[in-house]
Amino acid sequence: MDEKKNEKSPETLDYDALDGSLKFDGPPADFQVKMADISWVKRKKLDVVYAEKSPNQRLDLYYPEEGEGPFAILLHIHGGGFGLGDKRDDHMDTYLKFLKRGIAVGSIEYRLSGEAIFPAAVLDCREAVRFLRRNAAAYQIDPDRIAAIGGSAGGNLSAMLAMNIPNGMFPGEEGRTFDGSCEVSVAVDQFGPIDFAVMDEMARENGVSFVDHDQPGSAESSYMGGALPELERSYLAKANPITYINDGMAPLLVQHGCVDRLVPYQQSVLLVDAIKKQIGEERVEFTTLPTADHEDKLYGTDENLDIVWEFVKKYL
Repeated sequence: MDEKKNEKSPETLDYDALDGSLKFDGPPADFQVKMADISWVKRKKLDVVYAEKSPNQRLDLYYPEEGEGPFAILLHIHGGGFGLGDKRDDHMDTYLKFLKRGIAVGSIEYRLSGEAIFPAAVLDCREAVRFLRRNAAAYQIDPDRIAAIGGSAGGNLSAMLAMNIPNGMFPGEEGRTFDGSCEVSVAVDQFGPIDFAVMDEMARENGVSFVDHDQPGSAESSYMGGALPELERSYLAKANPITYINDGMAPLLVQHGCVDRLVPYQQSVLLVDAIKKQIGEERVEFTTLPTADHEDKLYGTDENLDIVWEFVKKYL
């Protein structure tokens, strides 16, 4: 694919004026996000403000019924193609089960592509971690035991956090100073898109996934601010966790279903192989779900949650 110059190339994109000018060709007007039942959680703090640029820069915190902390925390990052979703959607019915294992659970809301394109979502997740580290005592959190987990778009964002990219070294942070670290101890990426530039190519090859990512209104195109084929590869690489693999990255568990129709399974293979090649096999584990589609219920089974927990607890 030839690289093409675009007004939203890395050299000309104004990261301080991200306006989501290209809208995601999303669901019908009557679409509603299914919400979790959080009524049973006795101890929680909802809509905690972690930044002031947007009303969507909020997070929810849930605590085990017993103990005063400081608690390790599992931070969930919701999916939805970077343009949909809610921090309190029904995925939390699954992740709140971890409260019974004695850790806190959080969920990050971030700016979606209709409000602000890349790198806004990554910047928000990084700032949410910094906020929790700075205010750990007030929120009964152990700042050195923070895990991230996400599926689909949230998987990409969780993998980004796993890279532990130093403050000021991510697009949109140049020349800025920050109060506190955005490092996490461990992360889980479930079926996240990794290299947007080759998603359709992989979909054609596997014969299972939809070939629609290069379309102007696709989730990834909307997130990046233009039809993927019209954007520079060097710009798309900035949204690819592989670009940031380094010796300081957190241990990462990657999970992906082999019959995923939205995000080709090979996307996760790319990430896992790159980590193994660059810094060694001990930093990443890969769970293949042979019969799982995108957002499959198999990810929320007790068996799979045990796999996630066994990995996460080793590093918390």
